[in-house]
Amino acid sequence: MEWGREINHNGHMNWSPAPPSVRQPDFPAPDPARVIATGRALSARGLRDFSVDSTDRAAFSSDGSLFRLVPLAVVFPHDAAEVSAALAVARELDVPLTSRGGGTSLAGNAVGSGIVLDFSRHMNAVLKLLPEERAVWVEPGVVHAVLQAQARRHGLRFGPDPSTVSRCTIGGMIGNNACGPRAMGYGRTVDNVLALTVMLADGTIVELDGKADAGKFPRLQTLIGESLQTIRTELGHFSRQVSGYALEHLLPENGFDLRRAFVGSEGTWGIVLAAKLRLVTDPAFVTTVVLGYPDMPAAADDVPVLRRFSATACEGMDRRMLDRLIATKGPAAVPQMPAGGGWLVVELAGDDEAALAEQARELVGASAADDAMILPGAAAAPIWKIRADGAGLVSRTPDGRDAHAGWEDSAVPPERLGDYLRDLMGLLDEHGLWALPYGHFGDGCLHMRVDFPLEADDGRQKMRDFMFAAADLVARHGGSVSGEHGDGRARSELLPRIYSPAAIALFARVKQLFDPRGLLNPGVMVDPDPLDGGIRLAISRPGDLLPVRASGLGYLFDKDRGDFGTAVHRCTGVGKCRADSAATGGVMCPSFQATRDEKHSTRGRARVLQEMVSGDLVATDWNAPEVHEALDLCLSCKACDSECPTGTDMAAYKAEVLHQSYRGRIRPMNHYVLGWLPWLSRLAAPVAPLANVAERVPALGRVAKKLAGIDARRRIPTFTRTTFERWFAKRAKSGVLQATGGTHAEAGGTHAEATGTARPGRRTREVVLFADTWSNFYAPRVLAAAVEVLLDAGIDVRVIPSTECCGLTWISTGQLDQAKRVMAAAVDALDRTGEVPIIGVEPSCVATLRDETGKLLGTAAAARVAARTKTLSEFLLEIAWSAPDLSDLTAVVQPHCHHSAVMGFDADRELLSRTGITAQVLGGCCGLAGNFGVVAGHYETSVAVGEVALLPTVREAPEDAIVLADGYSCRTQLADLSDRPGVHLAELLAWRLGRLGQRTR
Repeated sequence: MEWGREINHNGHMNWSPAPPSVRQPDFPAPDPARVIATGRALSARGLRDFSVDSTDRAAFSSDGSLFRLVPLAVVFPHDAAEVSAALAVARELDVPLTSRGGGTSLAGNAVGSGIVLDFSRHMNAVLKLLPEERAVWVEPGVVHAVLQAQARRHGLRFGPDPSTVSRCTIGGMIGNNACGPRAMGYGRTVDNVLALTVMLADGTIVELDGKADAGKFPRLQTLIGESLQTIRTELGHFSRQVSGYALEHLLPENGFDLRRAFVGSEGTWGIVLAAKLRLVTDPAFVTTVVLGYPDMPAAADDVPVLRRFSATACEGMDRRMLDRLIATKGPAAVPQMPAGGGWLVVELAGDDEAALAEQARELVGASAADDAMILPGAAAAPIWKIRADGAGLVSRTPDGRDAHAGWEDSAVPPERLGDYLRDLMGLLDEHGLWALPYGHFGDGCLHMRVDFPLEADDGRQKMRDFMFAAADLVARHGGSVSGEHGDGRARSELLPRIYSPAAIALFARVKQLFDPRGLLNPGVMVDPDPLDGGIRLAISRPGDLLPVRASGLGYLFDKDRGDFGTAVHRCTGVGKCRADSAATGGVMCPSFQATRDEKHSTRGRARVLQEMVSGDLVATDWNAPEVHEALDLCLSCKACDSECPTGTDMAAYKAEVLHQSYRGRIRPMNHYVLGWLPWLSRLAAPVAPLANVAERVPALGRVAKKLAGIDARRRIPTFTRTTFERWFAKRAKSGVLQATGGTHAEAGGTHAEATGTARPGRRTREVVLFADTWSNFYAPRVLAAAVEVLLDAGIDVRVIPSTECCGLTWISTGQLDQAKRVMAAAVDALDRTGEVPIIGVEPSCVATLRDETGKLLGTAAAARVAARTKTLSEFLLEIAWSAPDLSDLTAVVQPHCHHSAVMGFDADRELLSRTGITAQVLGGCCGLAGNFGVVAGHYETSVAVGEVALLPTVREAPEDAIVLADGYSCRTQLADLSDRPGVHLAELLAWRLGRLGQRTR
């Protein structure tokens, strides 16, 4: 059957089967000679910041989409002159040029095989805020959240807000006409662009403001005049018809507004240098109505009714999104929701709170929902957060298979959404595929990822078959293959299924006028690459990497079938690791926060690892220099494991790479010194004065640090003269702690016990206090304080010998064989202490016992120990301890990264709240991160990470403010880089209880 368009007797479009791919779908890494030539040309043109390094090119080989195209070079322009220079090189060498912002594109709009222009590093300024005009001029690389923060100071905001607001750039939003959930209230990007400064393919700079654009482009005006019928009958029929060029804005009745037509052209017409945007004011009050339905199609059926209300957002959420979140993070991660299999989350906004409440009640009454909740103000924030993480939450099937962006954001007129969704779910069943729908239901825009079996021999053809069938389906419903992300590489090949040959030819003629040589983002929109071309697959090349389980230590990859290649492809490019941690309150990704370098983001590192496993740019070798360069500045903070919606765990990948890379080989000296520090500490503690000589004698200290691979600017930790174990045993022996002694000898080792006198009304209990290496040998005051607090709470305290260690230092240096042995011994000792809670004061050690022990050992004992291990705050809340009054105090609080990533900080927040202390809880990492900031070569990055939030906040804090930092590494960073000592929460509580000397400031 010939591939072509037919019209049946009902006026609906019928199509033949999907055509097979007619071109080689893979895009190998460019010829090294072309890379070198491009680099020389860029240098000759005076570009100040560009890279042809294979690590950077690997990091930029993909965006948030399914596609992989390795660029010749990545350019980070400072200004328009450098954009012009890069464009001149593209013309000179006849290589493509692709504009990129935050790399959050899900359609492959921001990857290319030539020069990639990354605007996010330098051209990222808010140029001029004009509050009196309610407008702002910005450069294309400015991050949406940064713009919002500056506009908010004037009571203003930029209206459109896609879920990637924390990292997407305005230039990218202009490129694909981004919308977001609140487009119902504030419009799409195109509705908020007042003017554009654009560089055309020949280097000409033009100003577009919608007023006199016609005279600047007479040939385009003539072409539009010849095509009025095609444009009027096929384009601009509903708000989310994003596919193709928005030529309806060039109609005479629309004033030939090239400014608006340029929005959504995906970088194929020119390069945005600056934009003037409309700003709006937020209403005084917001209320969210959550409506529960039996399923998602039933929710979609209700959309036309709800659109009668002046909602700013109407989002659809599938129950399976919450099921995924519960499976990965537990029931506490999900807020209360109305009963149902699917929900509509409707936001109402206004300046009259009473009227808004009445409107919410009317909306519930008008709906066909089975159940409903009305949440005023910020009460709905947890629900909106889940919705924002949707792309990551639906990226895996319930049984762990990958679900891919492709048929990602189709749209239909809202009144057709219910029928379209039923037909689409039926089509998925017909093709034997899985997907989970959610999205902007109020605008008729549907998001979902599909489990295309791309690794199978016929997987790509199955993807093509479904994509073309789905395009036919959306056309029958009068819709668009893209509703906000643009066509990109994912859907441009489908445009002939929804538009006539005349419209397709018109798109090509317009593109020819703007870009006659086809250099600007080729393969997109016009003359598209096949939609299965350049797909990034989780298939390992032959070699020693597949599977990593063969080493017996693929412990962290059980959720990825024990395969390292599958694990690193868990990163789909959502890009949340690029979000500003200071603004979001998160931690991920500290090194990117400091360097703003893509290869030092979680996503960038994942791309390099994916190249090692599946690509052809990096050798299939654990020792590949690109891999070690990318991983070198990973702090192993573990934040990505919890904050990344896809659960990418770069700390685990780094540990595995180091383990495999150094098996049977001599390691760097810092691996031996810092990795084995718990045992070295135990050996040195009895001769503490002698061991501390290196720190007291500068010359000796410099030699020792150099030999150990430690940065000369770091202080060597000072051993305490009296370890916590000695203090505890001495106090117990003297009777101060009323030691009962030896009754738990069957648990193994020698155990001291302390018994406190329970306060009236409290039931006496018992705990095991884990004497971690850092607290025992370097900060015994913290453990002593914990003992005093527990005694005050009427709790008996037991301590096992510090010969047991959680094994973290061996994990972070990739010595996994030894880590497993050390960890097994600790788990065995702790498991034999019975069923009482295990309390830890060092967050990294608590996190290791709670998380890595189960993954590495996989034993029932490890699971039991993990379940019993608690932070001091968690335990004190559990026993309903009456916290002392600290309402007269102010604190800056620095959570430890592992605390945030594994345990969460909610218990500490609650306990601090009960004390009444005024606390500012910071996001971000301190920068030391265990051994990271100590290693030679990491100092500058370590300091820069600390400067993101912790250090400037401490400098600006009141003189009498306390700096609370439970992590030993956080307190060490403060000691090294500030004059404000860090205090553990246990110390503060014990001091206020009068049980621990004088409080440190």
